[in-house]
Amino acid sequence: MIRLTWVQPEDLIGHELRQAEHEGRDVSSVRARWLAAGGHPAPPRAGASPTPVPPGLRALAEQLLDELGPATPAQPPPAPRGPAPTAPADLRDRLHAAWLGRAAGCLLGKPVEKLPLDGIRGIARATGNWPLTTWFTERGLPPALKAAYPWNKRSAATSLAENIDGMPEDDDLNYPLLGLVLLQRHGTSFTTEDVARLWLDELPAGRTFTAERVAYRNLLHGIEPPHTAGHRNPFREWIGALIRADVHGWTNPGAPAAAAAQAYRDAALTHTGNGVHGAVFAAATIAAAAAGNADVHQCLRTGLAAVPPDSRLARAVREAIRLALTTRRFDDVVDRLHAVHAACHWVHVVPNAALIAAALTHADGDFSGSITRAVSGGWDTDSNGATAGSIAGLLAGHPAALPACWTAPLKNRLATSVCGFDGIGFDTLAELTAREAHRS
Repeated sequence: MIRLTWVQPEDLIGHELRQAEHEGRDVSSVRARWLAAGGHPAPPRAGASPTPVPPGLRALAEQLLDELGPATPAQPPPAPRGPAPTAPADLRDRLHAAWLGRAAGCLLGKPVEKLPLDGIRGIARATGNWPLTTWFTERGLPPALKAAYPWNKRSAATSLAENIDGMPEDDDLNYPLLGLVLLQRHGTSFTTEDVARLWLDELPAGRTFTAERVAYRNLLHGIEPPHTAGHRNPFREWIGALIRADVHGWTNPGAPAAAAAQAYRDAALTHTGNGVHGAVFAAATIAAAAAGNADVHQCLRTGLAAVPPDSRLARAVREAIRLALTTRRFDDVVDRLHAVHAACHWVHVVPNAALIAAALTHADGDFSGSITRAVSGGWDTDSNGATAGSIAGLLAGHPAALPACWTAPLKNRLATSVCGFDGIGFDTLAELTAREAHRS
């Protein structure tokens, strides 16, 4: 029997109970009914529980999900004002570095995605790579440690130092490609409905995860955006919308409000609340970095200014930046973040956005320092490395400014299931993205 991840009601209900508590709701009575009937908590790291449940228990999960009710769509950020600034003359080079940086950071984090922090540290130390400075490797890894902390099964064959051969497919790169197609087809005035149609046309359902998979299912059930984000979607504040934000920042250099507005319309298909705030924060930060006239600290302040200051995400990012500025060892920063956010799932946007901000701050925007810190902090390692790499790549300003140890193994080649892009070069992607920036 297929145990489809991220959509089975008996697995969603545990995540919904936790998410509702994050939102300040009392769910004790619903939890008691679920557990008394024989229900289980949410799978801690995987997307599905290992065995089916009786039909009656699945029906109860559906009933309780509906009792907890749909989430309220997020409010849009303020509309941009005034004419768009002129794109910098070196934008294409910056975008080339950003695409490479996103790929390299993602690839660094792929083999250890889903591993706990102790596992990441143990593997790196055992192979002479701690503090993290290069790709993960199986060479020299003790068999007992490998058995205790197995590599991500989807990534081990393509993402270790000994077998990297170009950039393998990953949703952290698929979504920027889809964002590029979105702008090519609809321009900057696209709607959330345009995003939905694009996904149905171009995105295989099996390449979606968490909130994106639930929203995709909702579309197929005839639910219209933005209600796709709130209906039986306990992942609505996870990281998925943030990883789709890069193109909106890349194509709005120096215009963070415009980038935030685009990221909001994209995110509203799948996310609410802090899930949307994470996308808006990332897009505005990236737009500031793309302009080429601000350091990483100013860029992060710009990103924070785009989200409600009293939101959980804004509070977490501010505290992470403060920790990074006042703590010498990054391991100590990470340990504190993990203690503070222990109640969050490893894919929730709040701790991951905080970690990205802390890594960029502690590294002072340096490329290698940013991606290695972001990945070494655990949680959603490939997504965090990708976003940190995108921002640090923009700040570096040119692909030649990125260390060859990170870019050479990519071989200027990206694998993807997005139609028309498989095998494309990052230089070509930079040119296509620059066209959309100048067109807007």
